[in-house]
Amino acid sequence: MTTTGKHHRAMDGLVREVLVKARLYGILDTGYVAESNALAVAQQLVESGVQVLQLRAKNLPREAVAPLGRSIAAICRLHHVPFILNDYPDLVAAAGADGVHVGQDDVSIAEARALSGPWCIVGKSTHSLAQARAAASEGVDYIGFGPLFPTPTKPDYQAIGLDHIREVHNSVNLPVFCIGGIKYENLPLVLQAGARRVVIVSGLLQAIDIRGMVHDCRSLLAAREMAE
Repeated sequence: MTTTGKHHRAMDGLVREVLVKARLYGILDTGYVAESNALAVAQQLVESGVQVLQLRAKNLPREAVAPLGRSIAAICRLHHVPFILNDYPDLVAAAGADGVHVGQDDVSIAEARALSGPWCIVGKSTHSLAQARAAASEGVDYIGFGPLFPTPTKPDYQAIGLDHIREVHNSVNLPVFCIGGIKYENLPLVLQAGARRVVIVSGLLQAIDIRGMVHDCRSLLAAREMAE
C-alpha cells in the first residue's frame, strides 16, 4: 500500500470513529443561510459542539459548491468534525469533504462510493423501516431517518412520527440520525421515543444564539447518553 493509501485509510478510520460517537449532526443549508454568511455560521456550529456538519447547497450553482465546501472543510478539520457534502458525490474530493449524503432518488450507494472515493463516508436518507433496512443492506455508513415532524426543508415528504424510532435502531446495525422538524423544544420527545442521534437544521440555523442552542441540545443528548 502506498503512503497516500495508508494516510487515507488512517483518516478514514478516525472519521468513522467520530461519526459513530456523534450525537448532534448539523446541516448548513444555504436555503436558510446566505452564502456570504456560511463560513461564520459553520464556525459557530462546530466550535459550539456540532459533531458532524453537512453542506446542503441545493440553491447554489454547481460551480459554487466545491469552493464553498473547501472553506467549510478547513473549519471542520480544525475541530475534528466530519464534513459531509449533500448530493454531488463527484465533487467530494474537490470540496475536501469526508463523505457524501444521498437521498432515495439519487444515485445508488455503490455509485456514490465509486464517485466519491473508497475512503469516503456515505450516508442515505430513509423514510420508513423498509428503506432503512434496504440502505443497511447496501452498505451505507449511516442513515438519516425521518422526517419525524413536518418540515419546510422536505415539504413533499409526509412526517413519519415517532412510533418506529426504537424499531429502526433494533433493525439496523449502524448509526441512525433522526431528522425532520427536530428542535430543542421537541427534542425531549424524540429522545424519549428512543432516538440516540439527531439532525437539527432550522432549529440551529434560525436560533438567535446559535452557540447557546447547540450547547443546550448537546446537554439534552448527553443526558440521554448517560441514561443508556
